[in-house]
Amino acid sequence: MKHAKDYLNNPRTIKLESSLEDVIKKIIDEKKSRLLVTENDKIMGLVTEKDLGFFLLTDISERKLDEIPLSEIIQTIISVDENTSLVQCAGAMLQGGIGSLVITSHDNITGILTKTDLVRYFTKTHSDEKIVGEYMSPYYAWMYSDAPLYKVVLKMLDEKISRVILRDRNEIPVGIVTFRDLFKLALDQGRHSDVLDNTDPAISVIFPRKGFISDTGFGGSTKIDEVMSKDIVSVNYDDDLAKTGKMLLEKNINGAGVLSANDNIIGIISKTDIVKALAFLK
Repeated sequence: MKHAKDYLNNPRTIKLESSLEDVIKKIIDEKKSRLLVTENDKIMGLVTEKDLGFFLLTDISERKLDEIPLSEIIQTIISVDENTSLVQCAGAMLQGGIGSLVITSHDNITGILTKTDLVRYFTKTHSDEKIVGEYMSPYYAWMYSDAPLYKVVLKMLDEKISRVILRDRNEIPVGIVTFRDLFKLALDQGRHSDVLDNTDPAISVIFPRKGFISDTGFGGSTKIDEVMSKDIVSVNYDDDLAKTGKMLLEKNINGAGVLSANDNIIGIISKTDIVKALAFLK
């Protein structure tokens, strides 16, 4: 059995006194979905891309991003000893509803372990043991592809979900929109406007993020089919779970649709579901 120390990553850090603008830049530059937060050179919290993204989608303050302190979205870290088994780590993530654990050795932080790391372990060690249908989530959120953007965003926020399947009026799935799509959209809008007005680089990001949940602004005038990904990655109900996990890693996505024998989407399989499979192993 492998332990946390066998799959941990070196932590990436950011100082507590940083602003949200600093966080955005670091996440983009280092291509990391989470950063450990330090105060006086000691790690005391965590900020994730998801925390940042939901803040960008919902905050309606008039402050510039460089005026919003990181402390407003920081999360408490949950740590385990480096000799904790990966099965136990999976259970701790599920129990805490989190996507990562801070790893310690003799009370010193040595790294971070994520859901992605656990999926990577599962794909290497549990091939041909489980099928997708055993662990998929049978419920999936959907909306019509001609819906305004703000309605889809509100659904994601209300249900605390990271993806929505989109159907046309004939009830045929035609695309998917994920939290990552919306996060990228907010930043892309900001970059375009920055070119036009370099005197206030943050304000261009504030406008689109306020518009996401507004029925009169950007969120009301943009249809979700302008944002969605048309390629719905899917797997079959009886596909091998380990191979499915490998596919998610290779495509750098968090989930895929699950198809029935009639090619209808009947659920979603995500990294969290694979972590659940690992946690339940005996």
